[in-house]
Amino acid sequence: MAKSDPNWSDVDDYIVRHLIGKDEALDACLAANEKAGLPAIDVSPAQGRMLELLARGVSARRILEIGTLGGYSAIWLARALSDDGRLVSLELEPHYAAIARSNLERAGQSDKVEIIVGKAVNSLSAMEANKAPPFDFVFVDADKENYAAYLDHAIRLSRTGAMLVFDNVVREGGVIDPDSDDPKVPGTRALYAALQNHPKVDATAIQTVGSKNWDGFLLAVVHA
Repeated sequence: MAKSDPNWSDVDDYIVRHLIGKDEALDACLAANEKAGLPAIDVSPAQGRMLELLARGVSARRILEIGTLGGYSAIWLARALSDDGRLVSLELEPHYAAIARSNLERAGQSDKVEIIVGKAVNSLSAMEANKAPPFDFVFVDADKENYAAYLDHAIRLSRTGAMLVFDNVVREGGVIDPDSDDPKVPGTRALYAALQNHPKVDATAIQTVGSKNWDGFLLAVVHA
C-alpha cells in the first residue's frame, strides 16, 4: 500500500465541504500558527470535528488535552463543552501556549480553557496530588515517548466511563516494526503493550488516511 495518495486529501476536502464547511476562527488559528513558525502537525478539520463529536457523545463537562500546540484541537474540544465546562490543556513550550491563548481568545473559547505550561508528566502528577475533579474525555497528541505514562495518569484522573483518545498511533505502518528507525515508534508500541489485557480500559485503534497521510487514533473507555 502506498504511504500517500492525492485522493486522500481530495476526499478530506469533500468531507469538509459537505459536513463541516468553512470556519473563519479555525482558519485564522492555522494561519496564526504558520506565521508564528509552529509545525503543521494539527489534526485535520475532519479529525477535529470527530474529536468534538466524541466529546459531545460522552457529555463531557471536563476535558483534558495533552499537547496544546497552537490551540487548533483545543478550539474543537472547547466547542463540545457547555458554558460551564472546562478544558485543561498541557503544553511544554511557552511560545506555543502563548499562540494558543491568542487563538482561543479570537475563537471565543478562552473562558473555557486553561493552558498549563511545563512538562506534562509533572503537571499531571500535580493534578493528582491536588485531587483534581475527574475528567470525562482525554485527548493525547504529544511526545510519543511518554504515551504509556500519559495513559496511566489519564486513567487515574478520569471518571468511570471516560473516553481516552490518542493520536498518531499507526505512523504509516511503522508501529508494527520493532526495528523502525522512527524514534516515535517505541513509545507508541509501549502504549499498545500497556493496554493489552488492561484491567481497567477497553480499547481499539483505527487506521486513518487523509490530508495527514496514513496514521490512526486509539480510542479507549475507562471502566471500573
